[in-house]
Amino acid sequence: MKKKAKHPFSSVISVNPHKESYFSGSSKFLFKNNSPKYDKDQYAISYLNTKNFITSQISISKNIPDEDIYDAIYNKVYDELALDQALNYQIEFIETFNSPNENNNNFLVFIVDPSELKKTFANVVSKIKYIDTIIPSPLLLKSLYQKNIIESNGVDAFIYFQENDASITIYREKEFLYTKSINFSFLQMHERFCELYGERVLYEDFIDFLSNSSLKDTQSDFKEYFIKLYKEIFAHINDILTYVKRAYDLKKIEHIYIDLQMQTITKLDEMSEVELGVKSSSYDFNYIFKSDDSYIDQLHFLMHLYTTLSKEERYNCNFTTFHRPPKFMQRQSGKLFIFCAASFVIAFLYPFTYWSLAYAQNLQYELLYAEYTELHNMKITREAIIKNKEADKTNLSALLDKEQEDYAQKKATLIKIHDVKVNYPMKAKLLTMFTKDLNKFTIKVNSIAYDEDKDKKTFTLNLLSKKDKEITQMIEYLTKAYEGKYDFSLRRIELKNEPNQYFSELKVLIL
Repeated sequence: MKKKAKHPFSSVISVNPHKESYFSGSSKFLFKNNSPKYDKDQYAISYLNTKNFITSQISISKNIPDEDIYDAIYNKVYDELALDQALNYQIEFIETFNSPNENNNNFLVFIVDPSELKKTFANVVSKIKYIDTIIPSPLLLKSLYQKNIIESNGVDAFIYFQENDASITIYREKEFLYTKSINFSFLQMHERFCELYGERVLYEDFIDFLSNSSLKDTQSDFKEYFIKLYKEIFAHINDILTYVKRAYDLKKIEHIYIDLQMQTITKLDEMSEVELGVKSSSYDFNYIFKSDDSYIDQLHFLMHLYTTLSKEERYNCNFTTFHRPPKFMQRQSGKLFIFCAASFVIAFLYPFTYWSLAYAQNLQYELLYAEYTELHNMKITREAIIKNKEADKTNLSALLDKEQEDYAQKKATLIKIHDVKVNYPMKAKLLTMFTKDLNKFTIKVNSIAYDEDKDKKTFTLNLLSKKDKEITQMIEYLTKAYEGKYDFSLRRIELKNEPNQYFSELKVLIL
């Protein structure tokens, strides 16, 4: 039997920081709170939209001790995601399923810029003073499985459109797997609709049609362009689902839950089944909460449902920096009161004054020494991590140098092969060509020799002709015809009386 969440608060207030809407709940009844204020007996919860945080999957060795896991993840996130070292990002993580055969533990990491966090919740904190929990909105869906509102053990997709954000979240076997912000919030839909329509439409008119018109029945001029807009949205969603199935080796998406932040007549779940071919439903979950409001943003329901989970059932991923004031005895003013009372007692107990001061001094020393020990251990751990990183860098540099050297050798070999293949003339082809030229001048070849010395390739042709003029004409023709390709040299032409022929040795140097 699951434990129920227990907290010493009489009520819960959920906050949408972007629309500054507040819903208070007590005894499973929700009502809109138009004038929220500070109350130490209420539990405050809010969320981060998908576009307000970065999420990534990180793996670290199982050999790292539990107390060093956060530092290891912190350093690896900065390295792998190339985060700005000048910014101190707030990082939270949850552990994902790990195979027993794996050497690493896998974590889903959520990263938030503290300045954006402060900016987003500034107005909220000015009213209610503190927020106990700020959780990434995709993790709120965990409560649907823990409360058996959704009993599926397969793969479910949750698609939700808000005024300033739209997101797709995937759960597999009741555990969070993937989330992504898509560029189809109401504001972005409006901009795209105006582009399709060809003229500027008031945002209020766009929202009115989106909420109060049915695409099946309306005859409005907007209908055609809304259909085009929905086609684009579902095409984009289909691309993301295809990527997720391939990236996480999912056979299929078994169910899609899709809805908008406001009530609409057009049923997106019906369109989803037609366009995506996956069984789809709206966010009309059978919550345990009741309300007099005709429609409540589903995220408010999910936040209130999340507060009913026990600590073991929740994802431990809280980004709040707006903590409630501590108890009086833990505040500076409380500590001051204690100090004054102690001083008053000491004034009346003079013999114990010096003993009390010595004891306080010793206690302060022990606290500082304990803090020093903790910081020193942290320093040693981080120095070891840095040293390992530097060693890895040195090894990788050596490997890179070797690969570059191998690459240069292979490149030189390929260039040489290419040069031989392209520029090396075939002997038979050259002889055929020269034979044709010699035949033009009725010159015979008595013998042929080929010599190759380093980069020099030379043919030696022993020529026979009845006239020495034919030989000189032939040399003149070859020199002009093959200028720049071959170098022809002829030292002398000899006359042989028997049988009255001219003999010469022609050398052809291939350039």
